[in-house]
Amino acid sequence: MANPTMKKFMVLYLVPAQVMSDWAATDPEKRQPAEEKMRKDWQSWMGEHAQIIKITEAAGKTKVVTSTGIADTKNDIMLYSIVEAESHEAATKAFAHHPHLTIPQSSIQVMEVRPLGDPPA
Repeated sequence: MANPTMKKFMVLYLVPAQVMSDWAATDPEKRQPAEEKMRKDWQSWMGEHAQIIKITEAAGKTKVVTSTGIADTKNDIMLYSIVEAESHEAATKAFAHHPHLTIPQSSIQVMEVRPLGDPPA
């Protein structure tokens, strides 16, 4: 059961699509050790912050829906998490030294989420 004093946040892990494309084309002898280090650093960070992380999942292929139809598209979202923290500041500070930020041009966005109809805090 969720703690009623905690607030909920959506965390978006962003990397420009071109950066990911360039990385995929990197020589596997260089890429594989770097990816293994990232996995280890990520697991360590997740273990240290397990109390706030409720879910983390990878983003997949993206479609855009407009009034004129549906089409394939790309965005910079690589992963997302749902976290619980006492405040927006506390949630954001938890990600200040996240291993994701070692990826060139990467960023992490943290936004508070609330039930529809609830006024902003």
